[in-house]
Amino acid sequence: MPDFEVDQVVQRALDRLTLLAETTTAMTSTLDPYAAVRRVCRILVPQLADWCAVDLLEDDGRPRRVSVVHRDPGTLPIGGLTGLLPEVPETPVGPLSRALLGAGPLLLTSADIAGPDEAADPLHARQLQMFEQLGTHTAVVAPIRARRQVLGALTIGRSADRASLTYDDLAMVEDLTHRIALGVDNARLYRETQRIAERLQRSLLPTLPQTGPLRLAARYAPAASTAEVGGDWYDSFLLPNGSTTMIMGDVTGHDLRAAITMSQLRNMLRGIACDRQEPPGEILRRLDVAHHALYPHATATCLYSLLDQDGHGRWSLTYSSAGHPPPLLVTAEGDTHYLHGGRGLLLGVDPGFPRSHATEPLPAGATLLMYTDGLIERRGEDLTHGMTRLRQHTAALTREGLDTFCDELLTGMATDHADDIALLAVRTPPAHTQNGA
Repeated sequence: MPDFEVDQVVQRALDRLTLLAETTTAMTSTLDPYAAVRRVCRILVPQLADWCAVDLLEDDGRPRRVSVVHRDPGTLPIGGLTGLLPEVPETPVGPLSRALLGAGPLLLTSADIAGPDEAADPLHARQLQMFEQLGTHTAVVAPIRARRQVLGALTIGRSADRASLTYDDLAMVEDLTHRIALGVDNARLYRETQRIAERLQRSLLPTLPQTGPLRLAARYAPAASTAEVGGDWYDSFLLPNGSTTMIMGDVTGHDLRAAITMSQLRNMLRGIACDRQEPPGEILRRLDVAHHALYPHATATCLYSLLDQDGHGRWSLTYSSAGHPPPLLVTAEGDTHYLHGGRGLLLGVDPGFPRSHATEPLPAGATLLMYTDGLIERRGEDLTHGMTRLRQHTAALTREGLDTFCDELLTGMATDHADDIALLAVRTPPAHTQNGA
């Protein structure tokens, strides 16, 4: 074989490896499968084809065209050719429906590409219409398949002014769809894991107790900028002695394991609190001992507090914190201050560490807010800025109803938040109600 032919073979092999490597990078650079396949299409055009399209199957089995890229963007109609496609027919005739049922890769020549009026079914018609609009002379349609399941199809096409696609290209296309399939499948598995974790978290959110003149409200918001779900939780229930608990916690981590650990920690705390009915510092000490024995490598923050009313109708909060952000007290006049008493180490660090508690009187008409750090933390920002911002927002909302207070607080504080947020608020009755008690 002449040297120049050897050079051509080597160059084609290098080009193929480069294309496969770029495709793999594109599919692993994001957990959004739509964004990933759009990047792949931009890589394949014009290196491999004049145009490229990817169709992915929805959860109900309906195909959706998520990306169409052409070397000449002006060729595509306004709005592109993406969107929901007709259902896959039970008896496949067209190449796309055959690929979506697992056949292929399929090579199509000009003799195989008919006009839309010759289509066998609506899905076939949409594919032939795209072939016609994009001036297709040859094409390859291949299934995107992972774990013996078809996830979609890749279609590439060339016009008549470029060398035709041949059977030699099918192996390359099959390698490409394999990499696309792995990326799409991983993204879907990740999304499903997060859905399970979020459903678990939401299923554990309690119904807040009816506490007479007290008003309680809570909110939970998953992270906005990621698909991650963590171990944030809140809880509130009545103890046998009549005290109302207010609990806020956050297990370290952002995955299903953190959510599961959170659920188990929450249930342990409920059992210890109801059985012992001791001061908050002692309850957290017992929880830390159990947590350290069962989850020796996990850490968590927790804020445990008790709401009580004396014989004169005055309310107070007795609380202890295991490394959790301090609760914020907002008076009816809008004065704000953080409660920094009863602070101790995170759960899981040193179960022998002594824990204390503190007591704070709650003025009439005051609002007490407990929250997780997702409400105040922002990347690249000092935590004190977030805490100051929280004081400003709560002061401005002090005269709003408690539900509006919570909703507006999330709207103002949680824009593009990178972590889950849980918050729990209580409002004491106004002065005339307490005086009349």
